Amino acid sequence: MTVAFFSGKGRRIGVALGAVSAGLLVLSACDKPTPLATVTVGSDSVNTEAACYDDGNPIKESLIQGCLNKKADKTVKISMDDKVRFGVDPEIAENGWTLFINGQQAEQEPYKNTYRTIPGNAFLASQTGETSKETTVSIVETKGKKLTGVWQFKFEKKD
Repeated sequence: MTVAFFSGKGRRIGVALGAVSAGLLVLSACDKPTPLATVTVGSDSVNTEAACYDDGNPIKESLIQGCLNKKADKTVKISMDDKVRFGVDPEIAENGWTLFINGQQAEQEPYKNTYRTIPGNAFLASQTGETSKETTVSIVETKGKKLTGVWQFKFEKKD
């Protein structure tokens, strides 16, 4: 003979609480990932999610410099004569994107395609004419004059 530890009402409440808890757990694991940006040199590709992104909304002015100065998670080794290929998700290209080098805007007009190629020497040559050993390159999504996303890569000179 079995003994019921909970009444019918108690079991229904327990099942309902369990279902709500499981639903909340599933929803909390469903954060929408940010669009990806990719850098390819030769046959090596590195991609990353945004260092700063608010689902396509403009980044607050007070946070922009901090976003541009964040340490890059991904490192790409390049030489002066490499072709560096940049690729972005179509939603980034739709708004437009530009490159920043060491936190400084490198281009005036946003680029609207998902893919482009730039020579490696553009990232390793310093303003004094010497070769830099490393450079931080940021892909910055724009909407008009507002910045909406920042993706960081660290470029290191191949030995």
